[in-house]
Amino acid sequence: MASRSLQLWTNRRSGELDEVEAAHAAIGGTTPGRRYATQQVNHAYAMLLAAQFQGFCRDLHSEAVDHLVRHVKPVAFQHALRTELVMGRKLDAGNPNAGNIGADFNRLGLKFWPTVHAHDARTAQRLTRLEDLNLWRNAIAHQDFDPAKLGTGASLQLATVQSWRRALNGLSVSFDRVVHDYLHTMTGALPW
Repeated sequence: MASRSLQLWTNRRSGELDEVEAAHAAIGGTTPGRRYATQQVNHAYAMLLAAQFQGFCRDLHSEAVDHLVRHVKPVAFQHALRTELVMGRKLDAGNPNAGNIGADFNRLGLKFWPTVHAHDARTAQRLTRLEDLNLWRNAIAHQDFDPAKLGTGASLQLATVQSWRRALNGLSVSFDRVVHDYLHTMTGALPW
């Protein structure tokens, strides 16, 4: 069974991303060719993809915190522990990059990235795509399309955003499994 966070990612969040792809097809068609208006849709798609993935990561972290805290005794200590585990959470304000994701999940006592890499050999490749997404997300948000960072032309293609989305789908499944297994080991209870 998947966490509520992963279910939300694969259903509602994915549906919202599908709506952007549908808008792209409505504006630019589905055949190859130059379509100038689709560049703005590609930018919007990249921004939404980064936002939705950040939401997934933050939701999964909250779900993990809730599970850990439920198993702490005395019960009176639970509120203080929950507050500490989410205070200053990087995913509340920062991009969903490897540093912020790892820092937040490591606070739970999980060696996050080594465990995710061990879970799936494709993690390194997926992280490269996540890094590229965050570079573009920042370029779009700050209107700073530096060719040294983004490559020549600084044009974002639908296929690129789709490849980022596939990578994030893979990461989300790995994150869910790694956090599930860690929480089960730590508490002796299935988290979801």
